Formats: sequence, C-alpha cells, structure tokens
Amino acid sequence: MPERRTLTYDVGLTTRFRGVTRRSGMLLQGVAGWGEWSPFPEYGRPEIDAWWAAAVESATQPWPAPVRDSVPVNSIVPAVPAEVAGRYALAGGCRTAKVKVAEPSQGLADDLARVEAVRAALGPDGRVRVDANGAWSVDEAVMAIRQLARFDLEYVEQPCASVEELAQLRVRLARLGVQVPIAADESIRRADDPQRVVALAAADVAVLKVQPLGGVRRCLELAEQLGLPVVVSSALETSVGIAAGVALAAALPELPYACGLNTLALLETDVADDPLVVRDGRLDVRRVSPSGDRWRASAELAEWWVRRRRSVDAGAAQAVAR
Repeated sequence: MPERRTLTYDVGLTTRFRGVTRRSGMLLQGVAGWGEWSPFPEYGRPEIDAWWAAAVESATQPWPAPVRDSVPVNSIVPAVPAEVAGRYALAGGCRTAKVKVAEPSQGLADDLARVEAVRAALGPDGRVRVDANGAWSVDEAVMAIRQLARFDLEYVEQPCASVEELAQLRVRLARLGVQVPIAADESIRRADDPQRVVALAAADVAVLKVQPLGGVRRCLELAEQLGLPVVVSSALETSVGIAAGVALAAALPELPYACGLNTLALLETDVADDPLVVRDGRLDVRRVSPSGDRWRASAELAEWWVRRRRSVDAGAAQAVAR
C-alpha cells in the first residue's frame, strides 16, 4: 500500500476499563477519509492484521449505503461502585445500559449491587445487559446468571471464554428454566472460525466489532453468514474508529439491539473537535477527521506504532512470497 499520512494518539481513560488506563493508536488518512488502527498492546500478528485492514478500508473506500441516519446505543457502566452506577447508566439519554461484571478484584455481590442500581435508574422499561469478558467458568456463570436474571437481563455477553463452554452454559440454563440469552463477542472476533458459535449453538446474539473483524464489509458478510441477531460494538476507539462502527450499524438490514458504540465517554479527550457525541441515546452516521494536537502521542510511542505497522507490512510481504 502506498505511504499515506498517519498520526498517533495517546489519551487517558476516565476510569480503568478492560484493565487499562490509557488508549493509543494510529490514525490513517486516505482518499475516502480517516481510519483508525488501535489493536490493544498485548495483541500480535496475525491478529492485528485484521485491525489494519479495517483502518485501510475506512481510509480508502466509501462505506456501504446506510438504511438509517442514526443508530441507538447503550450506555457503559464500568465496574464502579453501585452508588454511582446509575449515573453512568443514564448518560447520553440512553435507555439501554451495558454493565461490566466479573471484575477480578470484585465478587458477585458487587455485580448484583451494580446491576440492581442500574435497573433502578433505568426503570422497568429500560434494557440492561451485562458483560463478563469470558471471566466465569460454566459453574460460576450458572450461579451468577441465575441471580442476575431477576433484573430482567437483555442478554449476558461472553460469560465464559470458550465456545464449548458457552454451548454447555446454554444447555444448563435451559434445563434450569433460566431464559437469559447469551451473546458471543471474543468467541467471534478472536476465533479462527467464527462459524463455530453457530455450529455448536453457543449463542443467541453475535457481537461484531469492525476493527477486530477486518472492516465494515467483512462484518456485513459475517452477519449474513452467522444468521444471528447482531449487536455492533466498539473496541474502545476514538471518534474516528467509532464512526466505522456506526457505518456498519447503519448498513445492517435489521438492528434489533442498541449498539455498544458509546465508549467515547470513557476517554478523557477525543481526537476530533466534533466528536461523535450521543444525543437522546443515538449516534449520527458521519465521518470524523482528527483535529488539534492535545491527543498526540510522544515521539517514542509514535515510533512504536510505526514499528508495529511495519510488522504487518512485512507479514503481508512474506505471505505473497510464499
């Protein structure tokens, strides 16, 4: 790929999320606009190649035609104390909240208190979903979900780590009469074969993220192949990356669930002066360009990202040579 303009960002988080307190990545400019490349530091090749492909697509290709001009989103409730959880739940006028559970330093009692506070804040008509990031064993998930079910959960996202465990969990919950849907996230975006989720009947809902899956078009193809209801979610990106997720959600034929794209509130600052801000629980469909410099990364960090990108280029060259 010809050399194109790139910028590197480094911003803090308002609260610890997914075990990190800062977020950084590379912004790529092309003929269609800007794309974001921000795989988490612990990820390596070939996993980060799909993230790069998504950034290149956003920068060089127009997005698929939208069928809606805005998309509903959920609020994000990190693993915060119950007394402040309601404030997070109501942010941006959202009527759906995703609550983080199974934090390593906390217990089930903390999760129950947090979810109870969110349910109280949203009222009986609000929607509440929880995300365990694969932290529970099957036994732990059964115990937790049986207790959390009283809060009328929309679904539980990635309660267990493996596809096989998700399949076992669904069977056990069904036998117990616990009717809480299971959503697969990591079991799709970090899997060699995302179709195994369907083959093993391991999930009721598919969570799709643009960067990890290789771009908007790849996600549209995967949504059709999986045949499951889809939730479009972010990978903790800036407005540039979030815009690609909104483009995906806007192009899906059906959008039964609010999207998990309201993560910008977790960043201390954004790369754009006109960030994708949630209004009345929705995000508009539009492209975003970076501006200003308050988010610029140090020269040392920028060079680290350049080396990381070169590793992707080198891997692609080796693949062609073979």
